[in-house]
Amino acid sequence: MRVLPPAARIFLLSTVGGALVCVLPALTALRHGHVPLLPVVLLTGLYLGCELVRLCPLPAGRAPEGIGSFLPVLLAAVYLLPPAAAALVAVPGALAGPVVQRPAGVRRIWHAAQQAGAAWAAAHAFALLHGPAALGGGGQDWVADFPYVLLPAAVAAAVFCLVLTALDGGILVAAERRPATRAWRGLLARSLAPHAVHALAGLMMAVLWHSPYGPPAALLVLLPMYLSCWIFAQYHRERAAHQATIRALVQAVDIKDRYTRGHSERVGQASAMIARELGMDGDRLECVRIAGILHDVGKLGVPTRLLRKDGPLTPQERQVIELHPEYGHEMVRGIGFLGEARVAILHHHERIDGSGYPYGLSGEQIPVLARVVAVADAFDAMTSTRSYSRARPVPTALAELQRCAGSHFDPAMVRALVRAIGRHGWHPVVTSDADLQVIPATDGTTALPGMPAQGDAGSRTRAAGGGG
Repeated sequence: MRVLPPAARIFLLSTVGGALVCVLPALTALRHGHVPLLPVVLLTGLYLGCELVRLCPLPAGRAPEGIGSFLPVLLAAVYLLPPAAAALVAVPGALAGPVVQRPAGVRRIWHAAQQAGAAWAAAHAFALLHGPAALGGGGQDWVADFPYVLLPAAVAAAVFCLVLTALDGGILVAAERRPATRAWRGLLARSLAPHAVHALAGLMMAVLWHSPYGPPAALLVLLPMYLSCWIFAQYHRERAAHQATIRALVQAVDIKDRYTRGHSERVGQASAMIARELGMDGDRLECVRIAGILHDVGKLGVPTRLLRKDGPLTPQERQVIELHPEYGHEMVRGIGFLGEARVAILHHHERIDGSGYPYGLSGEQIPVLARVVAVADAFDAMTSTRSYSRARPVPTALAELQRCAGSHFDPAMVRALVRAIGRHGWHPVVTSDADLQVIPATDGTTALPGMPAQGDAGSRTRAAGGGG
């Protein structure tokens, strides 16, 4: 809790308090027999067991955090139980679910509060549209009211999704101080389709639960759910392979050019900050980050003696180094998952006024991602310490970028970086070389030893026409 900003702590505690208000009536109702105990215990245990299964390795590897593969059990509870009881079902499973990022305890409490509040609201919506009556009673005379029951089930799922995304956006606003419009942008649209699938599976489970065959028949729904989890784990493993490919390329560049170790990862981090400030998210945000990480991969095709030369470059040597964007593009053009990142690698040294390389593009001719990476590249070069020059303070580097906006850099990208750093600060995280120690720079930011800054008249980075 201490690592959270005050606004985020207040938002989290308010959400937890609201969840307790939703859940506590169920405990009272169970104690007085107003709610049947067996369905609550079975569904709570089932949801908890499903979440614990996610902690176990699958044939394709462990399922990643946040895939929500067993939400159908919780939505079945929404359809089968009163609102407070449905909220209670969510708590143990959410508290036991897998969490990758720290602080794990706070995240588990947050997930539990989120799901409890969403389940409570969804169950109210389901009851308001007479969903329990449409499901019918159990026993031999059971008949569900199809297709009407699909309407309250769909509305309940939409409410469940809306509450989850509203809380997700709210915590982003409170914890990261993002503008509200950007925090919620795309969250609901990305979540509706998966929740619709979960709702259909949950409704199937609820219908089977009320059938003459009872709860054992409802367990049949767990098989496709497990297959869904397996598919997600396969996707996760494929993404891990992509990351390993990127890591291998970056490490190869770091080994070849010892003066720019960690530069690639920091450029990826700064590129993502700019992109997020511009409203990019999802796959495009990840594409920008990868483009920043791999922007200098073409240095593998440049002679090592030029990369490690301490003195100024000759015009001929400069021409050789300026080929590295084209080398990089050729090296990665066959890697399908990089997508738009390939053109950013090719054009990240183009300038707005047309004086850049390799093709002298100008203005809007330069791809958007390349303009993002260009600003991130120059910023990191100026704020990094190298063997023959100290890092510039972050405010000085930002002022230099603003001075060059409109000639070298896209002003919109520069403004986005200034806003992002003003909101979050600059805290570079480098993992490519575990043996390197972070040391404080003169302005209080972090820098790594052995890393030159862009902008000094005698540096070979400026002579080469860019940050790296």
